[in-house]
Amino acid sequence: MDENHKEVLVVEGILKAYKIKKENTGSYLQRYQNFWGYLFITPQILGLVCFTIGPIFVTVYLCFVNWDFINAPIFVGLENFTKLFTDTIFYKTITNTLVFVIGIVPLTTSLALFLAILGNRKIRFLGLYKASLFLPMVTSSIAISLIWYWIYAPDIGLLNIALSFFGINGPNWLRDPVFTKPALIILCVWRGVGYSFLLFLAGLKGISHTYYEAAEIDGANERQQFFYITFPLLSPVTFFILVTSFIGAFGIFNEAYMLTNGGPMYSSYTMMLYLYNYAFKFREMGQAAVVSIVLAAVQIAVAAVQFGASKKWVNYDV
Repeated sequence: MDENHKEVLVVEGILKAYKIKKENTGSYLQRYQNFWGYLFITPQILGLVCFTIGPIFVTVYLCFVNWDFINAPIFVGLENFTKLFTDTIFYKTITNTLVFVIGIVPLTTSLALFLAILGNRKIRFLGLYKASLFLPMVTSSIAISLIWYWIYAPDIGLLNIALSFFGINGPNWLRDPVFTKPALIILCVWRGVGYSFLLFLAGLKGISHTYYEAAEIDGANERQQFFYITFPLLSPVTFFILVTSFIGAFGIFNEAYMLTNGGPMYSSYTMMLYLYNYAFKFREMGQAAVVSIVLAAVQIAVAAVQFGASKKWVNYDV
């Protein structure tokens, strides 16, 4: 074997050894990176299993048993479903909840959009204006409910005192079945408008002024600019707000619990209050589990309809 051939074999051996070492090193680095990646996502996976997936399976199981927190669960089959769907109060809670949803969501969304358009203009004390609108969102709902309880008080409440200046005898807002729903809707709109306002304002800040300049050159007025520029470009933000607002409105609880406790005559009895009473007052966890399943199904159905309809009016092209 000549010297040149020996040198070629040596070089080939070195390259082969280098390739094997590189492959082993790459495999080790890949395993090392995978280990730390899985380690960092472990808390999120545990949280998902313990606080989302696990409770879902437990809730489904409780739908078919009778359990009072003390004695062992007793399998009852579909008895909880039968009891729920033959309860007239349950249908009253569904009606009340739908009224709250229909009252809260459109008012909150339209008012937030109107305030965001005003806030998008150059006005003084804009920071104070935004903070005052968002402050109810970061304030305890219990504290807010107590404040509004005194606002709605029939004799010494600020609202009835203000109405008396105009010669109007204010009603008993929280004890009259006719006025309990409007009273709670006003409170929920006032509390939730700040969050939607900030989202709309952020969306308005992201719209380029060139669209409006071109529209002005073409002679478009403010109304035309809103319907042909502002609203179409805000449609993704509007869609997000509508979906989250519907889900939140279906879960109204604190305000109804603190101000009226569902009364009078079940006029403000919501599905969440119905669920809470069965779970922690009557200690019928099976019945409460069925209510939670029904509530989740309603929310999913509404969200599915919204996602289906969004294809016709939501514009993601800027």
